[in-house]
Parts: sequence; C-alpha cells; structure tokens
Amino acid sequence: MWGWKRGGRGIAFLQGDLHLASMKINRRKRSSGELSEPVTPDPNSILGSRIQHSWREKGTLTKWKGTVLDRLTVNPSLYMVKYDGFDCVYGIELFKDDRVSRLQVLEEKVVNTKIKVPNNAEELVGKAVEHLFEKEDGEKNEWRGMVLSRAPVMTNWYYITYEKDPVLYMYQLWDDYKEGDLRILPEAENKHLLPADRKPGEEPESLVGKQVEYVTDKGVKRTGLVIYQVPAKPSVYYIKYDDDFHIHVYDLVKTS
Repeated sequence: MWGWKRGGRGIAFLQGDLHLASMKINRRKRSSGELSEPVTPDPNSILGSRIQHSWREKGTLTKWKGTVLDRLTVNPSLYMVKYDGFDCVYGIELFKDDRVSRLQVLEEKVVNTKIKVPNNAEELVGKAVEHLFEKEDGEKNEWRGMVLSRAPVMTNWYYITYEKDPVLYMYQLWDDYKEGDLRILPEAENKHLLPADRKPGEEPESLVGKQVEYVTDKGVKRTGLVIYQVPAKPSVYYIKYDDDFHIHVYDLVKTS
C-alpha cells in the first residue's frame, strides 16, 4: 500500500488506484481571441517550439500562446506547455483534445532569461524553500515548497511545487534567490516538506504509468495517470487527471 504525505492528510495506493484528499485550486482566466486557420503541425517536431492555439470551453473561445517543454513517454499524446502570463505548467493533448483548434507553430525564438544563471544553480534542486511573493499592495506573502528540477527547454527556469497548492509551477527562481525572495530552509524547518531520503542501495518501485482514482469530498470520482517520477526525489510523482490540465505533485510513500 502507498500513502501520500502532505499537511497531515493521507491517501491510499492499492491495486492501481490512488485516493487523494480534495483540494481547491483557482486559476486566472485566459484572454479571448481567435486565430486564422493554420496548417496542422507535425506532432514530432513541436518540442521546444513556440505555439499558439484556440481553446473552446463552455461556449467561450480563448487564445493561448506558449512554449512546448516536454512530451511524456508514458502518454506520447500529452505535452507539457508553459503558457505566457501563467505560472503553472499545463498538460495538454494538443492533437487529441477537441477543445484545441487552430494550432500553429510560431517562428519566434524561445526567450530563456535576461540574466545568466551560474554553474551552481543546480544547488536549488531538491531543496525545501520559502518563496516570497509580493501582493498588489506591496505586502509579501510566504509560500513554502520544494524545488523539483530545472525546466527543460527554458533551462534557466525551475519546476517547483508548494505546500499550499501542490501543482507544478515554473519560475526563474535564481533571480528570486539572488534578490532574497527565495530562501533555502534549514533541515530543522523542512522535514514536513521534503520526502525521506532513500537508504543506500534502495531502488524504489516506480509508479509511472499507474492509473489513479480520486474521490472528492462531494463524492465525485476523478481518474488519472502517474506521468513522471522526479529524479531528485524519487518518491515524488506528477499526476495528470483526465478532467484537469494542471499537473499535480505528490510524495507517495510505501506505508505497508
């Protein structure tokens, strides 16, 4: 059996099913707009490209523009995309999702960063951190979380997840680290944020490719797939639900 450590709530992983505690996630709405009808791109050639497409949901057509970061081997139809103006990384089946239309590959280059990240930037990976965000009124809000990895394609960015909102985010964390808005937490403060280290020689069972099931507090059943195992913390996985384009991050630990 497998369990999930986060904020004292638990899940069970049994016979391929993963039962998760419910969470509320609010996201900003995208701007509306339409694109001219394009030629369908080659699914094998868009990795690392800038793209734009329309998205139709609940009768509303919106326009998305972003960068294709990765293609998941566990589900080759699923692409990880960082959209402009949004901090989350999204999992989208760009060529299968009926809500996607007018997909275009743009000629513009991927903008990586304005500053050069030093060689020791890997030191942030796998660390528990406290990240400060400035509100509109100038007040700073502290979010604690874990730095998961450097991002692909946009390599001066980092993947990170937070205790308050365990989905996959992406930021230029080195900038914040230099400016004092990102602090690596000492061991005494990070035990509830970081998974336990593996014992020497221990090879954890991979859960990638396992189907998962989640029942909300309202009794609604959600299904999904474990899509990725984090190399820096092998007990940490990404989960993509069928009814949600956000990528959820969980620490799955064997409980029996």
